Amino acid sequence: MHTTRIDTDTHETVLRVEDAEAGLTGFIAIHSTARGPAAGGLRMRPYGSEDEALEDVLRLSRGMTLKNAAADLPLGGGKAVILGDPAQKTEAQLRAFARAIDGLAGRYWTAEDMGMSPADMAVIRGETRYVAGLDEGAHASGDPSPVTARGVFYAMRVAAAQRWGSPVLQGRRVAIQGLGHVGWHLAKLLRAAGADLIVSDMDAERAAWAATSFGAEVVAPEAILSVPCDILAPCAVGGVLTQDSVAGVQAEIVCGAANNQLADDAAGDALRARGILYVPDYVANAGGIVNVATEILGLADRRRFVSDKLAALRVMTARILARSEAEAVSPHRVADDVVAERLLRHDSAA
Repeated sequence: MHTTRIDTDTHETVLRVEDAEAGLTGFIAIHSTARGPAAGGLRMRPYGSEDEALEDVLRLSRGMTLKNAAADLPLGGGKAVILGDPAQKTEAQLRAFARAIDGLAGRYWTAEDMGMSPADMAVIRGETRYVAGLDEGAHASGDPSPVTARGVFYAMRVAAAQRWGSPVLQGRRVAIQGLGHVGWHLAKLLRAAGADLIVSDMDAERAAWAATSFGAEVVAPEAILSVPCDILAPCAVGGVLTQDSVAGVQAEIVCGAANNQLADDAAGDALRARGILYVPDYVANAGGIVNVATEILGLADRRRFVSDKLAALRVMTARILARSEAEAVSPHRVADDVVAERLLRHDSAA
């Protein structure tokens, strides 16, 4: 296993990880450890190139700094990616990557993300202690996906109250892009709340299963962003909301679990210009890292901690949306300002 440091002005540490024998290529990015050790998930995707993977890990790790600050956690921002098809991952790859994480001596904690599972985290635990999201252990937090989904569901209710005067989602049409771990749990919560679901997934069998399980309408992946609905929930990869794609959105609210949903600030401004209420992703989807934090921090009363943090995030979401309306500014810009102020206060107090 060989690691190479990549120079950057935007991040504290960026490493390229390679193990030819294991067939492994990946990256670890630590954006900031100002608030504490960097924490963020490990994902595996069949990226088109190393440049694409590097760009993704840089954006995702910065997003974790914002997310952890939004949740007021004593953690910084980091992320890791492995290039490849998750269906073909090997234990050798996971162990080699775990050794690279261990070499950072606790500056970065990893957890489950796209293409990974609690079982994979257990394999990584065999090589490093700096991993959370485990199913076993004194402070095991397990799969963070259900808590992520719960946080997104709560954020939807806050947005609904802001837009329609009531948080009730019964009878609302919600379009979910992506039925991975979080998207599936979100679909269960929404269906239980009486919402009508429209879904898409690159895996046609999973989409068909959602139709059977939830009575969901299935549309092609390329059609989901522009389907007529009340709420659009991006729950797959990031960067799906561009100025071009926003022009076709036919929802009144956008609130999902995907990271980095906005391709750029202009996409967020375009949503507001069209009268579409956008809930900043790193506020809506922070439940997962809150759950993971209970393990990193070794907390005994996990349920209370998670409940309190999700309640605080609901309040934060309401305040961001209210301030956005009052100041006529896109919610994502308000959220960035709020988190920047929190980070600045922390730096001043340090």
